[in-house]
Amino acid sequence: MIDRATIDKIMDAVNIVDVVGEFVNLRKAGVNYKGLCPFHDDKTPSFMVSPARQICKCFSCGEGGNAVNFLMKHEQITYPEALRWLAKKYNIEIQERELSDDEKREQSERESMFIVNEWARDYFHDILQNDVDGQAIGKQYFRSRGIRDDIINKFQLGFALTKRDAMCNEAKRKGYKDEFLLKTGLAIQNERGIYDRFAGRVIFPWLNVSGKVVAFGGRKLDAATKGVQQKYVNSPDSDIYHKERELYGIYQAKKAIVKEDCVYMVEGYTDVIAMHQCGLENVVANSGTALSNHQIKLLHRFTQNIVLLYDGDEAGIHAAMRGTDMLLAEGMNVKVLLLPDGDDPDSFARKHTAQQFKEYIEVHQTDFIQFKTELLLKGVKDPIKKAEAINNIIRSIAVIPDSMVRTQYIKDCSQRLDVNESTLISQTNKYIAQEHEEERKRLHREQDQDSSTEPTDTAASAATTAALSSLFPQNKEIERLLVQNIIRYGDRIIYSGLETEDGNTIDLNVAQYIDYDMASDGLSFSNDLYNQILREAVDHSTDENFKADRYFMQHPDPHISQLAATLGIETHQLSRSFVVKDTEEQLRQRINHLILDFRMDIVNQHLKDLQRQLKEAKNDMSRIKEIMPDYQETQKRRNELARQIGSDVIV
Repeated sequence: MIDRATIDKIMDAVNIVDVVGEFVNLRKAGVNYKGLCPFHDDKTPSFMVSPARQICKCFSCGEGGNAVNFLMKHEQITYPEALRWLAKKYNIEIQERELSDDEKREQSERESMFIVNEWARDYFHDILQNDVDGQAIGKQYFRSRGIRDDIINKFQLGFALTKRDAMCNEAKRKGYKDEFLLKTGLAIQNERGIYDRFAGRVIFPWLNVSGKVVAFGGRKLDAATKGVQQKYVNSPDSDIYHKERELYGIYQAKKAIVKEDCVYMVEGYTDVIAMHQCGLENVVANSGTALSNHQIKLLHRFTQNIVLLYDGDEAGIHAAMRGTDMLLAEGMNVKVLLLPDGDDPDSFARKHTAQQFKEYIEVHQTDFIQFKTELLLKGVKDPIKKAEAINNIIRSIAVIPDSMVRTQYIKDCSQRLDVNESTLISQTNKYIAQEHEEERKRLHREQDQDSSTEPTDTAASAATTAALSSLFPQNKEIERLLVQNIIRYGDRIIYSGLETEDGNTIDLNVAQYIDYDMASDGLSFSNDLYNQILREAVDHSTDENFKADRYFMQHPDPHISQLAATLGIETHQLSRSFVVKDTEEQLRQRINHLILDFRMDIVNQHLKDLQRQLKEAKNDMSRIKEIMPDYQETQKRRNELARQIGSDVIV
């Protein structure tokens, strides 16, 4: 457990711009910052971060909260894990009691897998640095590739001993279970037991965007032939690793990507490492897999500019062609550079300085039109083949989401290919229409599949409807506004010097007054979380220096802290500079009005229920006589509330 004092210390140290900036490329926007939302497919920046309020919110999908909420959602971690992440970032020591055996067993499976992977990374790295075979075989290989010790440490490179069960035996000795060695893919099982997947290989750990070890790549070496490459083996997909979602080097590159506002995409581990050593750090690799939408969206959060930096051989050309349209469809600005024959980014980086490499890229990179033109039209004289090549280029232009960018590319394409611009526009629109039609058909098929699997039990459907109705009462908006005021102004005094029955005077703050008024008629919120917030605000009202907004935004219950941050954002539009502080009288009037609206909603609901009962009673006069007194009293109560609110109600 992490105590409240430590939580406060962590939250006081947090700068939400720094935290969110670890995962999203943020740009200054007035007093706030904005970027592409990491929680949905965001085409234009809708994710706002307020340094003044220490909160964030996406104005498209609605996700938001404080730094803890952001980490929990983004990294899929628990509240304590998010606090530990922040404590580590800000060098805050956390004193925690030792977990019991039962609590250890209850630790999440994902966390156990991360722990095993972290241990394995350190184990492989230690073997490389300190074991005789690790130095003679593994380290010698890296040195033969010209990789310096500081780069070995930066990427935590390692070596797995050639003995097939060396790592497994050491893991068991350290107390790690076979179950997680197998689930992470570190080990393989057969009828004779489990053995090391990466035995005899140099090791490349995969770190996700937050620095957690999710997988490994292993390159097989043959000592007898002095380190000749044979093949790669990679971790299989698991609960914590899906290859199409990860990019090798993203953790080490993300700050440089933001700084340079550009990312270089290469193919392999050693390409990334060599470019870092050369001085170019804004580089990642998709390591032999087809570029995926997940990977593109991850990069788009840091920059919209990408250079595909591949070998000039057939495989490199194919990789560049394959990824171009996907990148364009996500709104990325795509450049392509195929290195001279015989060079890959690894070998080229080892022969040039960072400045020379940058200058070469600037001079030789091309946009996708030029790249495809040179590739598809070079030496082509056949009109049919030429038309096919031009159509290929137009299809790429058609996937660009921004109409202004499309227009500019069409103009450029018209000039380069000497084709009438109106013809290109017509063909582009044709491809766009075809894509829309395909999307419409796809959605229609999905709807048909959904309808075919819907339950036909009308009783079950009715029960579901009733359950949903109970979750969303009619006065939910008024309840939300009341709780919003408790969170924002719960500690503000709105009644000063009230005289009690014993002749003393008291002051009532917002939380105390709402609680007093509701309790006088036995009322409560329909939402248990709202009731908890009101109760805690009242309980802590007498605490010295109690500030409701700070208390709830830093609450140990993540549901409360996220709700507090979200409601705070809605009120303050992410910035203190837009807020005019209410006077005591203005705040009192608003709270009174909300309470009256809350009561009116309850009365109206009760009145509707009585009307329904009267309708069902029909000619049952005894039942009608039983209902009428309550109905008449409720009408009077409604009219009285309407008078107080200042409304006219026609009965």
